[in-house]
Amino acid sequence: MLLDSIRTQYDSLSKSEKKVALAVLEQPELAIAENITALAKKAEVSEPTVVRFCRAIGFDGWHAFKMKLAQGLALSPGADESPAPEDLAADLVNKICGRSINTLLDLRNSLDANAIEQALQVLSRASRIEFYGQGTSGIIAADAQHKFFRSGVPTVAYADPHIHSIAASLLKKGDAVVAISQRGNSIALLRSVQLARSCGADVVILAPSGTPLAELATVLIPIDLHFHTDPYTPISARLAHLVVIDILAVGLALRLSPERRKKMITAQKALEKIEMQFDSFLR
Repeated sequence: MLLDSIRTQYDSLSKSEKKVALAVLEQPELAIAENITALAKKAEVSEPTVVRFCRAIGFDGWHAFKMKLAQGLALSPGADESPAPEDLAADLVNKICGRSINTLLDLRNSLDANAIEQALQVLSRASRIEFYGQGTSGIIAADAQHKFFRSGVPTVAYADPHIHSIAASLLKKGDAVVAISQRGNSIALLRSVQLARSCGADVVILAPSGTPLAELATVLIPIDLHFHTDPYTPISARLAHLVVIDILAVGLALRLSPERRKKMITAQKALEKIEMQFDSFLR
């Protein structure tokens, strides 16, 4: 599909061409319905830039690109279609894998590297890191705690709103909170983040931009993906947040002092030794 091609070629585009790519990826149907002037205005570029974008991804110009895009949307087997009761196993494989792949490509193309850098600076100097989330985001918070505690920094994850509210009130300057939310409007999470900020802790927010939670961030990592509204949306939404957590965990590990890196390696070797002993016991 053409949208997949745009995603895979995104890194090779110029800065202004990337703006056009994002505008098309965000609302492909609108790109078909409008003319080149409207798309250029939406992407905040000139019309010649739109033409250069079309040529950069393999088309002679705007009209050829627009026709191919329309054909692709009309004939697509539906990696973005919702799972249905009558789907065969093969249909589910195509739809779920296709949706996950598109989510990761969209994330890679839209993720703010500067925000990641700022978050890593906050986390690398933190004396304690707490992860807050609720529901599905609580599961992500637990996964984050599992990844981060190996860095040697005291970490904990809370999914209960009453518990992370109490925990937030006990934080101090030099501590950090990573608050995770797919919608950014949880009243309980907002209260806990406000408490953490009032105690002097830094707060890294993983949530959509423009949300109430995003407004409270010391550092906001906006996750503004265009998820589906069907009941299976959390599948891809959760994946995007998990990948951002992986990026932060790896980034923090790479910034550790030599002494801490040595401790991480020692801990990993100890875990491998335990696993080998357990395997031997089973034999």
